[in-house]
Amino acid sequence: MVDFIEDHRDAYGVEPICRVLPIAPATYYEERRRRREPDRRPARQKREELLAREIRRVWEENFGVYGARKLWRQLEREGIGVARCTVERLMRQMGLKGAVRGCKYKVTTVAGEAEKRPADLVERRFQACRPNQLWTKRGQNGDSHRFPHIPPLCGHGARNRVAAAVFPVAGHRDCAFWGDWGLRRLSPNWGGV
Repeated sequence: MVDFIEDHRDAYGVEPICRVLPIAPATYYEERRRRREPDRRPARQKREELLAREIRRVWEENFGVYGARKLWRQLEREGIGVARCTVERLMRQMGLKGAVRGCKYKVTTVAGEAEKRPADLVERRFQACRPNQLWTKRGQNGDSHRFPHIPPLCGHGARNRVAAAVFPVAGHRDCAFWGDWGLRRLSPNWGGV
């Protein structure tokens, strides 16, 4: 923000820009003074600059494979006292990461490109906000019958949850039973689906 104010202060002035931005004029002027006089910077900022140089040095000496924990231990061995969370934060700020063994996740199946995929019956729009709004067909042994798509969340937010259950009923192949008890419990003034 200080750089932005520096760029536009001649056209608009410092105080009008600070009224719009979430920064006090005193903060802007103090930062300018600190840039001109590095001795005015806080002790923590000075120490973290030194620590950042040490962290980068140790990380490069070890071929960039040390993560935060090993790097922190190496700094402790060299007599540089620093908290592990500080090492983690500074490494994040500098974009340094240690080597990761293996992959972060394991791929167990890979779909073949030539495989036949089922048709997209709802065209990726799973937005049913009332019962019987969105239906798909499902085929089983050549037999296809209507089966409802049950949306996990209707509308926006947890107050709009619609509970549903699909189960066989005597005399019907498949029956969808929709209930709005979740809505009534969360919002007593709700009018129903």
